[in-house]
Amino acid sequence: MAIKGQKFNTYSEKIKKEAIRLHTVEGWTYRKINEHLGIHEPGRMKRWMRKYREQGEFGLMDQRGRRKEYINQDSYVQNLKRENELLKKVLGNLEGGSKQERFQIMEKVAAYGDIQKLCHVFGVSRSGFYAYVKRKRIDRDARAKKQVLQTYQRYEGKYGYRQLQLFLWRDQGIWMNHKKMLRLMQRLGIQSRIRRKRRSSSSYAPAQRVAENLLKRDFRAEKPNQKWVTDITQYSVGELWVYLSAIKDLFNNEIVAYEIGERNDNELVLRTFSKAFAKQKDVTGLIVHSDQEFQYTSHAYHDMLPKVGARISMSRRGNCYDNASMESFFSLGSFYNVY
Repeated sequence: MAIKGQKFNTYSEKIKKEAIRLHTVEGWTYRKINEHLGIHEPGRMKRWMRKYREQGEFGLMDQRGRRKEYINQDSYVQNLKRENELLKKVLGNLEGGSKQERFQIMEKVAAYGDIQKLCHVFGVSRSGFYAYVKRKRIDRDARAKKQVLQTYQRYEGKYGYRQLQLFLWRDQGIWMNHKKMLRLMQRLGIQSRIRRKRRSSSSYAPAQRVAENLLKRDFRAEKPNQKWVTDITQYSVGELWVYLSAIKDLFNNEIVAYEIGERNDNELVLRTFSKAFAKQKDVTGLIVHSDQEFQYTSHAYHDMLPKVGARISMSRRGNCYDNASMESFFSLGSFYNVY
């Protein structure tokens, strides 16, 4: 029975765990442990062992001043599990994701916990985390970003990373890997601006002739002069509009012939094909594919091609994908400078 004013020796949790280890692992007797660790009460070691067998390391914890709900071991474990589940929901999958993503999460919660413990939970090294924080303060790509942005702005945002790579080399004598160029453009949030080709509207004339789609989106050719695609686009030059008619060979994507004019009419198309047939003498069996613009449904166009042994193919009305190869060529060129 305790006497009023009597003082009791207190022992830390560390000493208790060491005592249990010496007895269970090393096989020391209670008396030897008491002498070694300076435990003066003979029955103290026996009580620690009983609590350890019943409750594990939880039984060695000092319960004084703890909240009542944590005195019970089952309640304590359940609370820890609930806290862990909450952390997983808030932080996501701690083991998944790249190291960069885990470092970013750690940086957000670093102020609320021990860095060493957080590194253990996230499966990363402490030196790696501090190196990540240091790298954030020093942007090693700051100069390269500035060069890329200046080149992008100089050419009014018209070009993608491969073209900007060449311009940077030509204008400033700086060669930058195309992958780095793409990465920096993504970080800067910039990309080439591609707009759809502006087409002049024309009414559909049912009396004019429309051919079957022989190409059927097969844009591959085994030899030259087997498949041609053609189309017309327009460019703004100062205050004027000029029209470009072009023919492309699908065998090697070579532009066979082109013609530029101030009027979008049948003559522009006929002049283009006259140039093409002057270069290519034998086009027997050639498939010439176009859309259903009025120039390609005219009588003059349908009379001209069969005379040289070529077959006419046309896209379905309103379906630009049937002539995607030529549309793609014009879309890339629509932002290029016209001299």
